[in-house]
Amino acid sequence: MAADGGGGSAGRINRTLEETPTWALAAVCFVFISLGIFIEYLIHLAAHWLRKHKKAALYEAIEKLKSVLMQLGFMSLILTVTQRWISKICIPNKVANSMLPCGSHTQSGRILSESKETNVSSSSSSVDHCGSKGMSSLMSEAGMNELNIFIFVLAAMQIFYSLATMALGRAKMKRWKTWEKETQTVEYMAANDPERFRYTRQTTFGRRHVSTFTTNAAHLWIKCFFRQFFRSVAKVDYFTLRHGFISAHLSTNSFNFRKYIQRCLEDDFKVVVGISPIMWILVVIFLLVDVHGWNVYLWVSFVPLVIVLFVGTKLEVIVARMAIEVAKQSVLRGAPLVQPDNNLFWFKRPQLILTLLHFTLFMNAFEFSFFIWVTWQFGINSCYHDHVEIIVTRVVLAVMVQVLCSYITLPLYALVTQMGSEYKNAILEEGTLHAIKQWHAKVKQKRKTINGIQDDSSYSPSPHPRPPTFTHGSNSSSLVEQDIEAELHHT
Repeated sequence: MAADGGGGSAGRINRTLEETPTWALAAVCFVFISLGIFIEYLIHLAAHWLRKHKKAALYEAIEKLKSVLMQLGFMSLILTVTQRWISKICIPNKVANSMLPCGSHTQSGRILSESKETNVSSSSSSVDHCGSKGMSSLMSEAGMNELNIFIFVLAAMQIFYSLATMALGRAKMKRWKTWEKETQTVEYMAANDPERFRYTRQTTFGRRHVSTFTTNAAHLWIKCFFRQFFRSVAKVDYFTLRHGFISAHLSTNSFNFRKYIQRCLEDDFKVVVGISPIMWILVVIFLLVDVHGWNVYLWVSFVPLVIVLFVGTKLEVIVARMAIEVAKQSVLRGAPLVQPDNNLFWFKRPQLILTLLHFTLFMNAFEFSFFIWVTWQFGINSCYHDHVEIIVTRVVLAVMVQVLCSYITLPLYALVTQMGSEYKNAILEEGTLHAIKQWHAKVKQKRKTINGIQDDSSYSPSPHPRPPTFTHGSNSSSLVEQDIEAELHHT
């Protein structure tokens, strides 16, 4: 009897902490606490390294990552605290059996029954509460735990996808460093001598983009659609767009355009790494329409691919349209000069491209995270994987989108979006920008002091402090300095 009693006690699967050995409780707590401290220390080291190397944009991205993790922590806490109360919310059985993700007569019946058994053993009180009324629970405690896991998997995949896309894209753009160095050579300056006259169609940029096939808008879009797969960013495009940007906003060829693009990407990474409230709403919508037989996720998996291809084509069209504008002049003096203009972009908003890419990465992360979560929670033979061909299609599409976004769309985005009417704050290096902010703060403080003693008629204010002198290496031109000084004096 003792043996049976001991065996029965030992055979219980779900035991409370009252029946758990203290060494097991302490060991599990130690492991989780150690992992939490280790991850927090890694984030702290990364933030310290970024601050030390003056990577302010990436440091802010780390802070954004912390806020995402804190948000997940609150969501997990709320789910854990409220899961028993939610499980006691009862709904009619007819409503509970509507819009199921798995068919009632498929293999999902086994999975649902297993989940029900687990829920009965772990929270029999909530089951008895609704079962005694002839009703069903709104969501079982087991379902709440599974939802908690899905949210963490989704957030982890979003961060991973953002990091992977930026890393692969920047690896593809490494050759731009060689192109940037080439702009300082004698050969480049001789080839782009401002005293040299050429026919527009004889330039490399003109031959690449201007032809009889591009006179029609439909033909132009078709040509640009296929061009993005073959040398989406050519050296002549980089040189020409660089020349147009410097001519429009600066006054010196010594400006490092590649570093400017790199700083802009670091600023954009702060946006991409996060999950906005709108995207959480999209998660809710996707979970709502995941009804058996609708195959919504199959069609949704095509959306990121369509967006990436559409955005890549649009960026190529922008370059082609700038080339067509240049070709209206039959003879050129020096290098082809493109004119940056917000009118080239959708709704005159270059930043809209970043929003679409952010949405694409999130959709792709959702696809992968849902696949991983289902396989982890319910196994490869679950009802979600009834149609193998659909699963294979979704995985292949997700991989294709990742490759296209990293190696084609992101380099195009990084270069072409600089062709807006305004330059970005990243045009100034960190040290220069910090010096300007300090000077601006001194001006504001001096004005406050002047306003405080305006009653003294004999007071004569001194001139405004001069802006900081930019040392060699800041790559800032006099034109930018004048713009910043004028803007700050009007604030």
